[in-house]
Amino acid sequence: MGIEIDRTEFSPGDYRRFSRRLDENLEALSVLLADPGFGRGPASLGAELEMYLVDAAGRPLFANQEILADAADPHLTLELNRYNLEYNLSPFRLDQSAFLSTEREILARLERLRAVAASHGGRIVPIGILPTLRQTDFGAHCITDRRRYHALVLQLIKRRGDQFKININGEDPLKLDMADITLEGANTSFQVHYRVDPAEYADTFNAFQLVTPLALAIGANSPTLFGHRLWHETRIPLFKQSIDTRHVDRYGWNEPARVNFGQGWARRGALELFREVARIYPPLLPICASRSAAEELAAGLTPALAELRLHQSTVWLWNRPIYDDADGGHLRIEMRALPAGPTAVDMVANAAFLIGLAEGIRPQLEALLPGLPFSKAEYNFYRAAQHGLDAHLLWPAPDQSGYREQGVKAIIAANLPLARVGLESIGVAAAEAERYLRVIEQRLERGRTGATWQRDMLAKLGRTLPPEAALHQLLEIFIGHSEANLPVSEWPL
Repeated sequence: MGIEIDRTEFSPGDYRRFSRRLDENLEALSVLLADPGFGRGPASLGAELEMYLVDAAGRPLFANQEILADAADPHLTLELNRYNLEYNLSPFRLDQSAFLSTEREILARLERLRAVAASHGGRIVPIGILPTLRQTDFGAHCITDRRRYHALVLQLIKRRGDQFKININGEDPLKLDMADITLEGANTSFQVHYRVDPAEYADTFNAFQLVTPLALAIGANSPTLFGHRLWHETRIPLFKQSIDTRHVDRYGWNEPARVNFGQGWARRGALELFREVARIYPPLLPICASRSAAEELAAGLTPALAELRLHQSTVWLWNRPIYDDADGGHLRIEMRALPAGPTAVDMVANAAFLIGLAEGIRPQLEALLPGLPFSKAEYNFYRAAQHGLDAHLLWPAPDQSGYREQGVKAIIAANLPLARVGLESIGVAAAEAERYLRVIEQRLERGRTGATWQRDMLAKLGRTLPPEAALHQLLEIFIGHSEANLPVSEWPL
């Protein structure tokens, strides 16, 4: 998804050629999916961890390219803003301690990266939104010097035509205008990749869509921006608004936002989801590969579907279908809603809960989904982001008559046993499942997420410190607990 490109300006002919290639890619994918053996293989877990770089004072450190060069780690990549980096973590089979292996890898890689960052006067922070950000940390001066990012910024600005509008409610509502999309870089996430059998793709994707609000509520870690107390997971509205090129007409039709929860429940399989993205969203980066998908198929190769994958990378669905030509070609679901941090164990616990519950609830979908139209699933997603563990959601039941709104804590508590069943069904050892689901249980018992801890700690510090000093002290305490890998439910106030 982070592939570099060779230019930043495009002609009408570039867009026409790219659109033809997209059609060829979809046809090639259709051929692949018609093969019953395509994409079969053991389920696996992968992840991408986005991080902040900060200096000794807790301010963003504009040094991602320098630190990347010194780290010499092929798993490490750049992000849009110069104070962000991303680790592409190793994939692990789920029946081979995938969650535990992922936690250990996060800890080992962050330890090495901290040493490199320290040589540049920097520190590493996995957190949804850095509390010490200022508006002066955004703008053209903060964009990482890569053609891909310059082209993306240019294309989105052209489509917007004027400033990007940020309007987020909360205890201290935030409204501002931005000339570019660099506020997108305020959001750092823990993106989880899950390999799925193509024959089970629609049900599995729908299951993740259904349960993502629960994982979002229990995993929230982004309650502030510029000192404003906003949503428990402020990343959700901020990411959507920071790159929204639309001018919405409340009385007319509007194209979907490029940051989106989706258009409806999947009906048949993965192909419809890929087609949806190709048909609804105009290309932003029309770069064609040297060989077409048809040529690769004719040569007996697994097609890269380079154009489709590049196009997918410019549509930021919170749960996104992924095609990969590795291992003979396979399909994944990328879950993008979870924030970075607070700790390695917390992030992996979020992933274990999300995957376990999706797999545990999947056999019940036929009975559950008629009670929850997709628009209500989308409602759940935004209410979970807004209110965290205080959210009330519409949750389906096989015997319901009318909608049933319930507190999210009660819904999570009732469904935790299903998460255990789901993890067991995909080969996760009982001890491993217990380690991570116990982290979720403790958060639920104590009403403590990364967001609630930040909100409560900021309120406490604000009684004796001025606002900016309280935000900096909050960050210092956060960094100490995060590096100790202590679950956030155990963090003291």
